[in-house]
Amino acid sequence: MSAAALIVIAIVMLAGAIAAALLPRLIQAALCLVVAFFGIAALYFLLGAEFVGLVQVFVYVGAVAVLIVFTILLTRRDSEKERVFNWSGVLLALAVFAALLWAIFGTPSLAVAAPAVEPLSVRRIGEVLMTDYVWPLQCVGLLLTAALLGALVLVMEERR
Repeated sequence: MSAAALIVIAIVMLAGAIAAALLPRLIQAALCLVVAFFGIAALYFLLGAEFVGLVQVFVYVGAVAVLIVFTILLTRRDSEKERVFNWSGVLLALAVFAALLWAIFGTPSLAVAAPAVEPLSVRRIGEVLMTDYVWPLQCVGLLLTAALLGALVLVMEERR
């Protein structure tokens, strides 16, 4: 069952990612990116990492994808330009993919079994975030708030 589910999830995720890269209309590409994000979350659920899957859905689908859609809608231009296909991007992506494959298959530690790790609960993640990593968490919150305010200022200036 899990092999069939993995294949279905991979096909849906890759189709969404390829469509997001190739569709000419930005709003359709953003919605296909949401499908790819859901595919990644489904992979996490299939691996048994429910917390990470829910974070993927909440953060990427619920926040990042909505932010992308709002940005597209707020900055939409009336004049549509013809886009030409950029083959240099395809060649660069293939080169990066080949380099990653070479690095993965060239790693000798792939045959070594991973050490046993104790299961991580949501409670433990919350305790660590609120004790050991409270300052980085606050800095990320401040940075996201500043980015949101900056985006609002840019949109308000454009409207005037």
